[in-house]
Amino acid sequence: MRVLVVEDETRTAALLRRGLVEEGFAVDVVADGLEAVWQASEVAYDLIVLDLMLPGIDGFEVCRRLRAARRWAPVLMLSARGEVTDRVRGLDVGADDYLAKPFSFDELSARIRALIRRGSHERPVVLDVDGLRLDPAGRTASRDGTALDLSPKEFALLEYLMRHPGEVLSRTAILEHVWDFAYDGTSNVVDQYIAYLRRKIDRPFGTSQLETVRGAGYRLRVTTSVQPG
Repeated sequence: MRVLVVEDETRTAALLRRGLVEEGFAVDVVADGLEAVWQASEVAYDLIVLDLMLPGIDGFEVCRRLRAARRWAPVLMLSARGEVTDRVRGLDVGADDYLAKPFSFDELSARIRALIRRGSHERPVVLDVDGLRLDPAGRTASRDGTALDLSPKEFALLEYLMRHPGEVLSRTAILEHVWDFAYDGTSNVVDQYIAYLRRKIDRPFGTSQLETVRGAGYRLRVTTSVQPG
């Protein structure tokens, strides 16, 4: 397993490198935000330990640029700033975990192992499917640049569809992921909300992207490759 440590404080970087090497990781260390973006774009790391306060560009921007470039290595963000707003911002720009300094190396190591087990699958911060754009953190959605006014449940339904573009999703699967146990499989609530959603994301724009697959469920049709925002 190869890890990139991005830390401009020399002593902390040395301690992280030594501890991770002892744990059996191959470790590269960089101290600058721009260098981190270049290094992580050139090498397929299994995990990135990313300090927040860096010269060049900060950890937030490093993470944002990597996700925009479709680099999906898990990111564990470190910071002496433990405020909730910083943690939220770090996770929203694409970090997978956030650990405040000072920290226990045992906890850091455990978090690294957990993140590596999850792997480096694609997980864009903003979803973009054929002109439909949805930002889960910002709670905004649009079609070809035109804002969509969605209810909370319509937003959740669209997000689920956009996380599975081109897949046929059964009514049962949609119920399980978008509604709670108060609804059962005999309810037509899914069909109702699919109709609501079509009136907002398809009909005003002269398209029919949200398809009914008879006897199977619903599918968000894809005609181009899906890109992150």
